[in-house]
Amino acid sequence: MGLQKPQPTDAYSMILEAIDLGVYRPGDRLVESELAERFGVSRTPIREALQRLETQSLLARDGRSLIVASLDHNQMAELYVVRRELEGLAAGLAAQHATEEEVRILREMVEADNALTDNPAALARANRRFHKQIHLASHNRYLVQQLDLVHRTMALMATTSLAADGRGKIAQAEHDSIVKAIEAKDSEAAHDALREHISVAFMTRLKQDAARREEDG
Repeated sequence: MGLQKPQPTDAYSMILEAIDLGVYRPGDRLVESELAERFGVSRTPIREALQRLETQSLLARDGRSLIVASLDHNQMAELYVVRRELEGLAAGLAAQHATEEEVRILREMVEADNALTDNPAALARANRRFHKQIHLASHNRYLVQQLDLVHRTMALMATTSLAADGRGKIAQAEHDSIVKAIEAKDSEAAHDALREHISVAFMTRLKQDAARREEDG
């Protein structure tokens, strides 16, 4: 039996996780009283959490209401540029500093996640865990903090690139290459493999958006 993910206990983390899991999607209105009831906390910590999320640009104003923000094309492109560079750095550092146990966990994650390639939602959750494990294996707290911010902002994208036809299996093969480089302690190869992985994910998302615009048009 696998370890259960600990449940967040503060209002900020609970709202953030709800956005991350798609309970609240871009454009959805967040109401203090409804959030307080849903999470079983008073309105004061909810209000403080909403202010913090607005400051981080995860929420936006729509008149007097707060809604979950959405990313336009330019914001998405800018985010992927930053993500590609930071993720590549994390993989390169992980190849240098990861412990044997951390590398083994990455290998086990790849093998377990291979069973999820036909379930985009489950694979997206597993993908976040995999990338987070690489961040931690970099053993650089400042890099981990910056990547946490990037991944929080990724939650503002309404769909996952892993939903594209065939992308799940390709992404898993890319994860395998990344872990092989980390196992070999090849910092340059790990850096390049993860940068390329993010580039392919971005191109996949651009194709998804183009197809969606064509359908809407």
